[in-house]
Amino acid sequence: MRSNNPVFARSEEFNRATTPYSDPSQWTIDLSGDAGSTTSETPTRTDRMTIDTVVEKTGITLGLVAAAAAVTWFLLGDLAVDEGAVARAYAFAMGGAIIGLGLSLVNSFKKVVNPAFVMAYALVEGVFVGAFSKIISTWVGQPSIVFQAVLGTIIAFAGTLAAYKFFNIQVTDKFRRVVTISVFAFVGVVLVNFVLSMFGVFESGGLRGFNTLGLIVSAIAVVLAVFMLILDFDYVEQGVAAGLPQRESWRAAFGLTVTLIWLYIEILRILAIFANND
Repeated sequence: MRSNNPVFARSEEFNRATTPYSDPSQWTIDLSGDAGSTTSETPTRTDRMTIDTVVEKTGITLGLVAAAAAVTWFLLGDLAVDEGAVARAYAFAMGGAIIGLGLSLVNSFKKVVNPAFVMAYALVEGVFVGAFSKIISTWVGQPSIVFQAVLGTIIAFAGTLAAYKFFNIQVTDKFRRVVTISVFAFVGVVLVNFVLSMFGVFESGGLRGFNTLGLIVSAIAVVLAVFMLILDFDYVEQGVAAGLPQRESWRAAFGLTVTLIWLYIEILRILAIFANND
């Protein structure tokens, strides 16, 4: 099966709609029969994945992220005057990141997408986003940096979508492989860096420090996240064209949510580095 995004790799319907050697542009599902002859493997016209259903499900997941982040932000209080809140913030951020990683793996490897797991991921990641944002904004002393990061994420998303549509960007197999390998390599390096930093091998966070090296790494991450958005858009477009079942909209929403959270975190890090050097 050929998938546009690592988090979509276990789509059961993609396995049915494609051959091992086909690309997404060749996906087909026969919709010519009438409703009476529709089988479990051929979705009806009213139960198909559409742009509207993807937007709806993505709106739900992002809404859950925003709600959980806002609640976490206000529950933590003022980190500058409450040392206990600082410890809680780090605990929330670490717990949200670890549990979110686990849920993302579950969602990525499930053949049949589970909306409950997707929404649980959104809530947990919202806790992580809220705590991490609180820590960073307190560190630089600029609460407005969070709004700037959100605005930057929206602009990056809109700009990438516009470029994808207006320039008719074609996702080739080579592009798909290069981006996928690059993302896995980046994640692997970051995880190793995190472990080594925890044991004191690297000082100041190593590759993820808030310094010039950290700025370069975050800039690379933003580029990779933008490329992942292109794969997400292609997944949605080809999935709609192939007539995938409506439940696959949740898989598309999950992929977009993962990418947008990653993009937001990296933009926030970049802004924090610039703010700290002023």
